[in-house]
Amino acid sequence: MTTQKETDSASGCPAEGLLKMLSGKFKPQVFRLALDGPLRFNTLLRQIEGANKQSVSVALRELEDFGLLEKKTINLKPLHIEYSLTEKGESLVPVFRQLELFQNNNQ
Repeated sequence: MTTQKETDSASGCPAEGLLKMLSGKFKPQVFRLALDGPLRFNTLLRQIEGANKQSVSVALRELEDFGLLEKKTINLKPLHIEYSLTEKGESLVPVFRQLELFQNNNQ
């Protein structure tokens, strides 16, 4: 019996993992906004049209689980949490920019 992981790697494209990592509700928007600097949760809710707390929370958690974002608690009053790109996330910036360029040139 083969596992799902073995099936995916045997038949898939090398970019498939990256595309899965960035696919999902609001993940591309969160990643795009993180390119500009640290993010706060409520800022994301205001900047992403149609966003709700649960969807943004899931997107942040998944991007953090993939190692693309890091969560930092700022112990100043008022206490708040910021999300920023990790080194791994920064390494995807050129790839993400190429995807944006491709989309803009092929609309």
